[in-house]
Amino acid sequence: MTIVRNLARRDYETVWHAMSRYTDLRDENSADEIWCVEHQPVFTQGQAGKAEHLLNTGDIPVVQVDRGGQVTYHGPGQLVVYPLLDLRRGKIGVRNLVTALENATVAMLQVFGIAAAPRADAPGVYLTEGPQSGNKIASIGLRVRRGCSFHGIAINIDMDLAPFLRINPCGYAGMQMVQMVELLPQVPTWKQVAENFVRELLRTLELSPAEWQPLEDTLLAQLSAEQQELNNG
Repeated sequence: MTIVRNLARRDYETVWHAMSRYTDLRDENSADEIWCVEHQPVFTQGQAGKAEHLLNTGDIPVVQVDRGGQVTYHGPGQLVVYPLLDLRRGKIGVRNLVTALENATVAMLQVFGIAAAPRADAPGVYLTEGPQSGNKIASIGLRVRRGCSFHGIAINIDMDLAPFLRINPCGYAGMQMVQMVELLPQVPTWKQVAENFVRELLRTLELSPAEWQPLEDTLLAQLSAEQQELNNG
């Protein structure tokens, strides 16, 4: 059974530290989990991130993180999904996981009448029809440690896209971002997008049906605090 958790709106660093700690504590019997969350405004810079892609971050914090990729923005109105999966146990390659995240996004968007596809030259999902064809609607950045994945994908639903103008999104100068609210007469709720995406991801990866469970605030705080203590130790 795959456990799916709705974390609602949380600050980025708490969730990052918690999923990192979960990854280090898990063993071969630990459940795979998928965390769905909405973050407070933050720029995150990947391991290979270059300062030149930070143009004018202003009052939005920049967090240096341990995922792949360059800089991106997270904020309210965006669905961020973190697949905490034992890739070795599931016989899932890293490239297969990236492809699954992209394909699940494409399938989810299709449910709502939006045509999109991945690109061979740049991870993520891009519109394929209409005046905004080529604009990016979902960004991916992963980390694998001890054969297990964390970090994940961010899908733009109904958010303020202006902060993306303060960076070169994913390291591409002039990259145009788009969101679901611009493309639909009635935008689905964050929860509807999350549920449809998770269903498509589980189907794509051929994982067991999901059981949605809350993540207790105390456990989230404990995992995060333990990781921060290790980082400072």
